Amino acid sequence: MRALQIAATGMSAQQMRVEVISNNLANMSTTGYNARRAEFADLHYQQLTRPGTIAAADGTTIPAGVQIGLGVRPAAVSVNVAQGPLSATGGDLDLAIEGLGYLEVTLPSGLSAYTRDGALKRSADGLIVTSDGYPVAPEITIPSDARSISVNAAGEVYAYFNNRVQPQLLGQFTLAGFTNEKGLEATGSNLFLETAASGPANISLPGENGLGTLRQGFLEDSSVDPVKEITDLIEAQRGYELNAKVITAADQMLGATTQVR
Repeated sequence: MRALQIAATGMSAQQMRVEVISNNLANMSTTGYNARRAEFADLHYQQLTRPGTIAAADGTTIPAGVQIGLGVRPAAVSVNVAQGPLSATGGDLDLAIEGLGYLEVTLPSGLSAYTRDGALKRSADGLIVTSDGYPVAPEITIPSDARSISVNAAGEVYAYFNNRVQPQLLGQFTLAGFTNEKGLEATGSNLFLETAASGPANISLPGENGLGTLRQGFLEDSSVDPVKEITDLIEAQRGYELNAKVITAADQMLGATTQVR
């Protein structure tokens, strides 16, 4: 009874889809989060009669054949790369990326990670870091006597002092672009790692080589659409129920078979 195994793969697929949707809904308020989508592909087919098989001595061929599918399998969990809406915060170190690109972050291991979460902070030494304390590359240190700072669209960071008229240029942020953003490896904490699928990071100044610009005093909200996610959740739930009914029907058929005398 193939239906038991086929329906089981369908239930497993819909369960995975629900898990992806639940993760999207859980991150609907996460800064810079992009929604994920579960993608599936059909499994191997059992060829009972192959299409084009010769069926008679005169060379007549079977036009369609008999191919029995064996279910479904997960193919990918794809990221829907999209610009989330911007929310005004007024924070000096809150930066939103308008367009493509990621901020580069240096991990304790020395590896580079990438993020669109621009809720930056200042460490005890004045270094600009992420919420987890990882320094943003290139490293920029804010003097302790700075009255305020300003970040323009090109990523230049200026500090203002009480005893000076002209601001001081502290450094300039860069952005990283990737050939295939969907190939980045998500590690949590709004961080991504470069992989062979994403291609190497192309580091450029904001506004150059197709990368976006920076917007001070704003943060990028999650791109999750709650209405769409709830609709997909209902669809996945119905799909799970239908596959469960197939298992029930197959079980009843097997029961009828065993009762034949």
